[in-house]
Amino acid sequence: MKLVRYGNAGAERPGFIDSKGSLRDLSSVVADLTGDVLHPDQLHKLTSLTESNLPLVDGNPRLGCPVAQVGKFIGIGLNYFDHAEETGAKIPDEPIIFMKANSSVSGPNDDIILPRDSKKTDWEVELGIVIGKTARYVSKDDALSHVAGYVIVNDVSERSYQLERGGSWDKGKGCDTFGPIGPWLVTSDAVPDPQALSMWLDVNGQPRQRGSTASMIFDCATLVAYVSSFMTLEPGDVIATGTPAGVGLGMKPEPQFLKEGDVVTLGIDGLGSQRQVVKAMTS
Repeated sequence: MKLVRYGNAGAERPGFIDSKGSLRDLSSVVADLTGDVLHPDQLHKLTSLTESNLPLVDGNPRLGCPVAQVGKFIGIGLNYFDHAEETGAKIPDEPIIFMKANSSVSGPNDDIILPRDSKKTDWEVELGIVIGKTARYVSKDDALSHVAGYVIVNDVSERSYQLERGGSWDKGKGCDTFGPIGPWLVTSDAVPDPQALSMWLDVNGQPRQRGSTASMIFDCATLVAYVSSFMTLEPGDVIATGTPAGVGLGMKPEPQFLKEGDVVTLGIDGLGSQRQVVKAMTS
């Protein structure tokens, strides 16, 4: 099932994409796609609905983040062999965890706003894991039973803030608009193997990233189990699982970064696509 939230920012309504690709409203069934709705038992009830009984949505409304009230927004760094290689980083022995601010969350096609004094804002297409059931010290074998589904995340990153300003990576990862999520939350039953998804990202129509989740250093089950040993994962938490090679920081002979007017498009097999226009901060 492809779950969405549509409408103006801050006033989104729940919906889903039906078998013909049309948007239908779910607000008569659930108030919003909050953590309690993402529990596997509740999702099973949604998937059993007769779609023809739910109203079609006219027009082409804005899509918001498909998860209402994202809890923790967790990032995993250097989780693809080719990305670690392109940046000259050592292959990590354990997953690298950082946090993206909840205030960075935006819709899949909302603008990316360059933060004040930005010099090196970069792109990263990533598979996002959405937690549906509380996970605390779970085993790898049991980890994916705690997952509601999967989303696309663009882990937008200001590299000078991240790497040149001291401290943790968080300050380069959490700027406003640096967390486009969506367009859909595809439930786990519709993603039989999260380690077999191709992914891509273009800037101004030029290919930048081409990869597959098969190339992760630590797979999705490992990540959920590992993170749950350091913090309780709760319904509505999102884990961005890392990015393949092709980021601006790793481009040769010179790194390339986003500038006002650039258009970023990205997608993952079965999870849809995103499109963002890069704009300068106006205030």
